[in-house]
Amino acid sequence: MNGAQRACRPCRFSAAASPSKATSRNPKPARKMLLRLAVLLGALVGISQAALQVSISLNKVELSVGESKFFICTAIGEPVKLEWFNPQGERITSSKRMSLHTETSRSKLIIYNAIIEDAGIYRCQATDASGHTEEASVVLEIYQRLTFRDVQSPQEFRHGETAEVVCDVISSPVPVVVWYYQDKEITEEHHSRYQVLANNNLQIHQVTKADEGVYRCEASVEARGEIDFVDIAVVVNVPPVLSVFQPSFNATADYQESVTFTCITSGSPDPMVTWHRKGQQLEPSEKYIFNKLEGGRSMLTIRNIRQVDGGSYSCKATNKAGSQERELFLKVFVQPHITQLKNVTAVEGSAAMISCVAEGEPLPDISWRRASDAQTFMDGDKEISSQFSFDWLQAKRSSEDLEVFKSRDGRFEVRGRHGKSVLTISGVRLTDLGRFDCEAQSRIGGHQKSMFLDIEYIPKFLTNHTIFYSWEGNPVNISCDVMSNPPATMLWRRERFTISEGTPNMQIHGSEGKSVLEVTPMSDRDFGRYNCTARNNIGVRYQEFILAQADVPSNPYSVRLSAVSQRLATVTFMKPDSHGGVPISYYLVQYKELGSQDWRDVRSHSVQTTVVLTGLEPNTTYEVRVAAVNGKGQGEFSHTETFQTLPIREPSPPAVHGQRGMGKAYRLGLVKQDDGGMPIVEYIVKYKTDKEEQWMTKLVPGANDYAMLQPLQWNTRYEVEITARNVKGLSEPTFYQFFMPQKPDITAESLFSGLGLGAVVGLGLGALLLLLVLVDVSCFFLRHCGLLMCITRTLCSKKTATSGKGKEMEEGKAAYLKLPLKEENGKESLKPDTIEIKVHGDNSLHIKPDDSKA
Repeated sequence: MNGAQRACRPCRFSAAASPSKATSRNPKPARKMLLRLAVLLGALVGISQAALQVSISLNKVELSVGESKFFICTAIGEPVKLEWFNPQGERITSSKRMSLHTETSRSKLIIYNAIIEDAGIYRCQATDASGHTEEASVVLEIYQRLTFRDVQSPQEFRHGETAEVVCDVISSPVPVVVWYYQDKEITEEHHSRYQVLANNNLQIHQVTKADEGVYRCEASVEARGEIDFVDIAVVVNVPPVLSVFQPSFNATADYQESVTFTCITSGSPDPMVTWHRKGQQLEPSEKYIFNKLEGGRSMLTIRNIRQVDGGSYSCKATNKAGSQERELFLKVFVQPHITQLKNVTAVEGSAAMISCVAEGEPLPDISWRRASDAQTFMDGDKEISSQFSFDWLQAKRSSEDLEVFKSRDGRFEVRGRHGKSVLTISGVRLTDLGRFDCEAQSRIGGHQKSMFLDIEYIPKFLTNHTIFYSWEGNPVNISCDVMSNPPATMLWRRERFTISEGTPNMQIHGSEGKSVLEVTPMSDRDFGRYNCTARNNIGVRYQEFILAQADVPSNPYSVRLSAVSQRLATVTFMKPDSHGGVPISYYLVQYKELGSQDWRDVRSHSVQTTVVLTGLEPNTTYEVRVAAVNGKGQGEFSHTETFQTLPIREPSPPAVHGQRGMGKAYRLGLVKQDDGGMPIVEYIVKYKTDKEEQWMTKLVPGANDYAMLQPLQWNTRYEVEITARNVKGLSEPTFYQFFMPQKPDITAESLFSGLGLGAVVGLGLGALLLLLVLVDVSCFFLRHCGLLMCITRTLCSKKTATSGKGKEMEEGKAAYLKLPLKEENGKESLKPDTIEIKVHGDNSLHIKPDDSKA
């Protein structure tokens, strides 16, 4: 919109602002004014249409490929639309490479990343409301800069081939390309093998390692004075050359031997050496060790040579220029080796076939040995040697090269052919169970392996104990023990009904090969027959058990009394003929004084048939009887026997043994013998020197077991006479002699002369420690300080915190004491009978005789 139009608009708007006032005053002048305005507006519209103009900010533009540029189109007048057209006359719309930004009288065209095809004339066209158009144009020229496209460096070529070094460079106009090598221009006159091709690439005929290096490709455009270059490294790869000094090796298998193959290689780049066998590449392992040394030497070490390691190996060298391969051979001499021997399982009574396959060079002879009895079977032309005189028959089938050996009883047969031997056992027995050894033997060596022949068989019951006894309320375990392979499943039945876990009064406890039926009889119906069924995949077996009612034992017999003294008597008897079906628990021995009605009981220790009666009165007649007790109860008593204890008499002489005391004292040990039925009151000890006539007397209480004689004289022999006394009288005397040694010489010098330096230092440290303890105790009592005081305070604080808990624990404790029984005279019983005294928390005592008391 120009300035005249902008100036007329307010006039137009102001003239039309108040028509009503003008018409109201004078309608004729108003109409004339309106007509004039209309004529003026028409003139202005014509002027505006004639003034529509379009201009572009640039007229001609040069742009290189890949650059971006924008153009602004401006319209003068009142355009309705502004549009851009490409060189092909097509209207431009916004896209990724061309973008439009249009306003009322202004439009911007942006071209991104220009390409050659974008060159041409671009037009900007403006259109007004009446359809009138005006346009402006801009010329876009696009040129290509010098550009090297994807030039690779380095570029590799194979020795001897025609190499073409690629230098792809573009520009507009077409550039001039010159090649340089070692700072010199390459020309065909001076370099007959070099040629610059039409596509600017450099061609080298029969390229060699000497042609390696950096080549420069230089391009220039004279019209623009533009020049650029790129350096290209040329690498010439030489195919590998492979040589082998020793192509074959010999080795013996299974002797921990190793063989090393060596290949020498050259080439560029350095070839990679791989080792192959049977078309497969070998990988490093404990078996194959690879080493690479200077000078292109590559080595393969094959460790622990075996038979399978024999054959061809190949060494292959590979690089970018090609590959080369050489073959090496390993000849393996093999000692016998068993390659196949497996464990076998057979059913008892059937046939078992055991196969053993061995290899070696030469093929070995194979023999069999049964480990249980060292019986040997073999397939060869040697006779079987056996301490069991095992006879064999031999048959040969020459057409098949098959050797057959068969025992005369027909159970064992060996067939062998080409390193394979089959041992067939007919009618397999359980005695055949176990290890069999297969041994392969040749002149090179031998090899042995073992297998295990497992025999499966129907369940077999291991016990014939089929009758069990019990009584109502007493549980009994009926055990069914089975041996089978494979393990059997076991069931219990009664009257054709299966006993399960929920059956009343019955429980089943099972483990492998054993099933225990626990029955608690509650009535007569629980006694009777029970059936144990054992089943595996070989077969089924049954065993019947009888649960019978138990009875009390019958009475013991042949009751005898022996070793009767004043206070003791030994009762022996014979076991009852019947234990009632239940093992005897113990024997009950009852005794009483003749004429008394009160029987006293003594239990035997376990089921011993000897019982010692203690605490008897001297010179008294007693009656004794014996009964057996089992789980059911007590049986009948035996016939009553009568015996009388011995009367009271003087004690027997005591036994004496001596032991020197400290200083001038001597200790006499006193061993009480038979006290004659009454306690020893005292020992009368008389002693004197062998040179004196007067005896010195010392009385020792009868409860003591020693007498201390002192003071005695040094270097003197003494005579001693000891007599024991009870209320009945004195025993015969016992005589004893001893010798007092010389007085020892104890001085400080003699005391420490036998001690080493370490002992003296130790005594000193001990004395110092004792002194420190005395000082600490003094500080504790006098000053209330020191180590002892700290310990006391710590313990007192802990005791206060735990006093309540400790009191409860003490009240809940119960102490059990075992006290030996003694006779009235203080003599211990011959039988170690005991009484159990239990101290309760309320300080009450409960005294219970020990169950083991005889």
